[in-house]
Amino acid sequence: MQKTTKIILGVDPGTLIMGYGLIKLTGKEMELIDMGVLKFSAKMDTYERLKKIHSKIIEITLQYHPVCFAIEAPFFGKNVQSMLKLGRAQGVAIAAAMHVGLDVFEYSPKKIKQSVTGNGNADKEQVMKMLQQLLKFSHTPSHFDASDALAVAVCHHFQESGPLGSTKTKPKDWKEFITKNPGRVK
Repeated sequence: MQKTTKIILGVDPGTLIMGYGLIKLTGKEMELIDMGVLKFSAKMDTYERLKKIHSKIIEITLQYHPVCFAIEAPFFGKNVQSMLKLGRAQGVAIAAAMHVGLDVFEYSPKKIKQSVTGNGNADKEQVMKMLQQLLKFSHTPSHFDASDALAVAVCHHFQESGPLGSTKTKPKDWKEFITKNPGRVK
């Protein structure tokens, strides 16, 4: 029996640094394929940065052929301008993934940390150390944005393969959920 292989692309969006990480799943085995960052000068035009984010997502998908795209949801901050810029970066990355036909999944920072470390309040270094154990690598990335993106991909894998089953087979309504899960109704 041949084991199926699938690749997940995770992204930590940003307008100055965008992190990306890819994992390959073969059966229950999970391995690191690549992780890195796309860095921009603060002096670069905002729309040029957005164009480069779009191009990088397309480039990564053509090179590695992921089957799905997971992205970190923006957290709520006090600086409205920063939130708008981050939302644009996230939107462009999502649009690029959808353009190449990938299913898109979004996770909050707390959910990602909880999935990877068991602690939703873990710091970036704890997340990175756990990823090193899970994916059996020892090097430390130059930016936590790369390991954060890798954590998004791992989070998606754990959510998809968790006790509630695949995120792709979410019920479309409560009636279908109850039909598929009669033991969960009280």
